[in-house]
Amino acid sequence: MSADAPVFDLVVVGSGAAGLAAAVTAAHLGLSVAVVEKRSRLGGTTAWSGGWLWIPGNPLAVEAGIVEDAEAPRAYLRAELGEAHDPAMVATLLDEGPRMVEFFRRRTALDFICGTTIPDFHDRSPGAGLGGRSLCAAPFDGRALGARIADLEPPLDLGAPFGMGIASGADLRHFFDARRKLGSFLHVTKRLTRHLLDLARHGRGMTLVAGNALVARLVKSADDLGVTFLTATAARAPILARGRVVGIEIEGPAGAGRLTARRGVVLAAGGFPHDTARKARLFPHAPTGREHHSAAPEANTGDGLSIGEAAGGRVRDDLLHAGAWAPVSLVPRRDGCVGRFPHLVERAKPGLIMVRRDGRRFTDEADSYHDVMSALFAATPPGEPAEAWLVCDARFLARYGLGRVRPFPFPRRPWLRNGYLKRGRTLRELALACGIDAAGLEATVAAHDGPAREGRDPAFHRGESAYNRIQGEPDHRPNPCVAPIERAPFFAVRIVPGSLGTFAGLATDARARVLDRDGRPIPGLWAAGADMSSMMGGRYPAGGITLGPAMTFAHVAAKDAAATDPLDPEVE
Repeated sequence: MSADAPVFDLVVVGSGAAGLAAAVTAAHLGLSVAVVEKRSRLGGTTAWSGGWLWIPGNPLAVEAGIVEDAEAPRAYLRAELGEAHDPAMVATLLDEGPRMVEFFRRRTALDFICGTTIPDFHDRSPGAGLGGRSLCAAPFDGRALGARIADLEPPLDLGAPFGMGIASGADLRHFFDARRKLGSFLHVTKRLTRHLLDLARHGRGMTLVAGNALVARLVKSADDLGVTFLTATAARAPILARGRVVGIEIEGPAGAGRLTARRGVVLAAGGFPHDTARKARLFPHAPTGREHHSAAPEANTGDGLSIGEAAGGRVRDDLLHAGAWAPVSLVPRRDGCVGRFPHLVERAKPGLIMVRRDGRRFTDEADSYHDVMSALFAATPPGEPAEAWLVCDARFLARYGLGRVRPFPFPRRPWLRNGYLKRGRTLRELALACGIDAAGLEATVAAHDGPAREGRDPAFHRGESAYNRIQGEPDHRPNPCVAPIERAPFFAVRIVPGSLGTFAGLATDARARVLDRDGRPIPGLWAAGADMSSMMGGRYPAGGITLGPAMTFAHVAAKDAAATDPLDPEVE
């Protein structure tokens, strides 16, 4: 190795939940750790996410009195994953996941809240859970980070009014109910007042929630343990010596360089959501790679996968779905760029449908983001773009908003002017504005509205699953997800293929070690998060099945690295 190359025990590529979990675990075990982050700020996709982890049997659920048969989540995964079910990977998640949560609770600045009422996506599958398997980071006061707060990625601006993060659940419901309930009005007033004061004093919000809180707590833990952060620094290639990975080549503000890693390297760079060539190979709906619009950070271009392949690893191409699909709308920005808004919230609210250009519905709109997009792909004839429209009436738009268009009293006129939001005095007029078959849309709404007035959806059974209901409007009876679309004017936003990230990644074993093309572990190389091929095999059985395994296997990787004999950096 070069004598002037910085030397660490472990180098981690990427600063999302997986990378930070690996770094904190390794540093707690006494290793010197460097985290390399391509962007100028820390957090990756995690900082923009809801921050939920799926960890059955986690200690918070047990403390809340939710004790289930240990066989139930195993049965659920067997049913959901089918031929992709890997007993060793499942065992690691279910055995090590609760230990990971307990480690971070007891040894670091990370704390959690339990999703006691959050169900799995598919409650008809054997072993499905109705609450307690999900958890997310507890809210965090950003002032505890001190000057480091400037290095934290802010919440995704498209979904954060005035840059203020809003947590799912009760916090979000207060914002929807602010014009209807005094308690909610007071909650929102307090949140907005504090946020505006924080903007004036600190230049950003300091009440951190969801994925932003998860990243902040992990960054605080890493700082406390002396982890080194190298931001605005890209990892370019592995360094190999004596048959193992012993570092990486980097390019940062000072130019090209090298980092030596005595124990090895953990790849956690966020997958390939913006790698056009790899998308073209792995996404059937994106033959050129440009037909797909991920909501993940644009810096996630597959660097970790390329490094793994250069070291002899293999990116799996046999998953049911290569990405974590989500409905996305393209948002014009004032600077001429286009943002990508992930539609995760409003689809389950009563009074909205989703149609293709023939004007027909094709799925239960309140199902999970991944299931809705999978249904759109299946409903799209060969040769047609996989696009759809979210359609609602004036009452819905004022109450819930639609995509980037926020509820009343936020203005809608700018979004009508730039074409993001379409409007029609009648359904026919709206259809013509959108390029939707007018007769088809009128017939669809008529067929929907009759049963909807009674709270029914005989076509797609919207609102009948536990997941549908928890995402709907709890005060709306008899069905929290169903209402007629009848109050003019009518509105629509176009949906295009999108994702929250990718599933196809490097093949690993249950210790997160990257495997070569013959299935043997590559010494000194681990992968976690989206750089590790999803143990779900391209399925999406529950919210949090990205971050839950990401942090679990990152924790496992760090422990494995700590047990690895170090290589003398002077040895070529």
